[in-house]
Amino acid sequence: MRPETTSSPGNIRTGVDVVIVGAGIAGLYAIHRLRAQGLRVRAFEAGDGVGGVWYWNRYPGARCDVESVDYSYSFDETLQQEWNWSEKYATQPEILSYLEHVADRFDLRRDIEFGTRVTDIVLDETTLSWQVRVEGGAEVTARFVVLATGPLSNANTPAIDGLPSFAGRLLHTSHWPAGGVDLTGQRVGVIGTGSSGIQAIPHLAEQADQLYVFQRTPNYSVPAGNTPLDDRTRRAHKAGYPQRRRLSMASGGGSPHQPHPDNTLEVSDQERRAAYEQRWQLGGVLFSKTFPDQMLTAEANEPARLFWEQKVRAVIDDPRIAELLIPRDHPIGAKRICTDTNYYQTFNRDNVTLVDLRSTPIQRIDAAGVHTTDAHHPLDTLVLATGFDAMTGSVAKMNIVGRGGETLNDAWHAGPKTYLGLGITGFPNLFNLTGPGSPSVLANMVLHSELHVDWVAEAIGFLDRRGAAALEARPDAVADWVAECAERAAGTLMPQANSWYLGANVPGRPRVFMPFIGGFGVYGDIIAEVAAAGYRGFDVIDIAPEQD
Repeated sequence: MRPETTSSPGNIRTGVDVVIVGAGIAGLYAIHRLRAQGLRVRAFEAGDGVGGVWYWNRYPGARCDVESVDYSYSFDETLQQEWNWSEKYATQPEILSYLEHVADRFDLRRDIEFGTRVTDIVLDETTLSWQVRVEGGAEVTARFVVLATGPLSNANTPAIDGLPSFAGRLLHTSHWPAGGVDLTGQRVGVIGTGSSGIQAIPHLAEQADQLYVFQRTPNYSVPAGNTPLDDRTRRAHKAGYPQRRRLSMASGGGSPHQPHPDNTLEVSDQERRAAYEQRWQLGGVLFSKTFPDQMLTAEANEPARLFWEQKVRAVIDDPRIAELLIPRDHPIGAKRICTDTNYYQTFNRDNVTLVDLRSTPIQRIDAAGVHTTDAHHPLDTLVLATGFDAMTGSVAKMNIVGRGGETLNDAWHAGPKTYLGLGITGFPNLFNLTGPGSPSVLANMVLHSELHVDWVAEAIGFLDRRGAAALEARPDAVADWVAECAERAAGTLMPQANSWYLGANVPGRPRVFMPFIGGFGVYGDIIAEVAAAGYRGFDVIDIAPEQD
């Protein structure tokens, strides 16, 4: 069944097979993959260009923490061979340029409406089709909806008393002006020391006359060890892509690097330190996966934490500042380890002041700056590096209405409930990509996006071959999957941190560990087995109600 195309004055209504919400990494591949399957697709993107998170996050220092060679599409061999990455860890402009190249190379823009935000997605239970409305009132009818909004796309702005009264320039790292900002000679404040803050702060310190870093919670960060890529290295990467991709798809996080074969305490101190040093030189987030049990017990985690602490103390001149920058409230890796370039060394600069908000909290913001309990810090520019309403924030902004008029926000009021991260009871033929219930941000998001899109495309093909109308996750399958995700997380150290994996950065959010923590390769095997078993756990609805 394909929705019929109709129109009426003032309320345009057209019909397609699939509506895709978002034109970032997942949305772009979804257009290509589903279109190649003969489906009529239309994508809506709130931004004025492709790229998703890499379109919006233009702050100084924005860079991926997955190696460029791996943070790239694998679906087209010619694309893999023709694109040349300039650095080990690509910057935002280079990643955006890559995604623009992909959009042009595969002629994807013709099926995207830019500058268009989806407001409503409402199920028509008579036809099992979705009515998708965008700002301005236009509507599209679709049999399938693919939510490719991304887990990190809804900026989190903290409710700080007096914030609207600030008379200087107010910036958020996820909405940085495309043309950049000149901070020369200015007094600049940064609130937040998560990934975006840690990347931006060294660059802001080089520009500003005085930089105040307002830190509530210190984070673990490992130097990127970034290097330019020469032609010889690029040729080796390209020649090794088949093996590199196989290892990545079977790995815990979507990269080809494997943990040490033994557990932490099964090796000598010398061998353990050598393994940590090797990961330190690799750089970034994978330090948390040096040993296979590193995130399972406190005993296995502590040697890694001590190694990290010694490394960081060695580059900070003032021991009192070092003490403030070293986390004491969670195991290393329980929050995503950040990836930096000279972050800790930045606090050796005379023009940088670390303001410890645990001992001197922010009381309010006024027109001239930030009041803490012991001082007023005058500012010309205030930067909010406060991250995202992660995993569910962008989906929650839309009015998604399923069976019986129940909204997705109501269905998820106590925390997101999915089957495999893909299906939701009461919302047939609506698929959520790389969000809660999937490995999501614990994995390489490019390969994860391909995995999810391919699964959805094959599921649609299954329905069409069978002449069926819809797939809908069964309540028992959802309950079992939510329980399995919770059980797997509880068996690790991950829930011990107040992280955005749990929604802890957004007041009022239920405390639920949202990603699937069992590993990217394991997850891929699970969803493949479900599909091979005739989509076990889903109701296959053979005939739409109007045809009964």
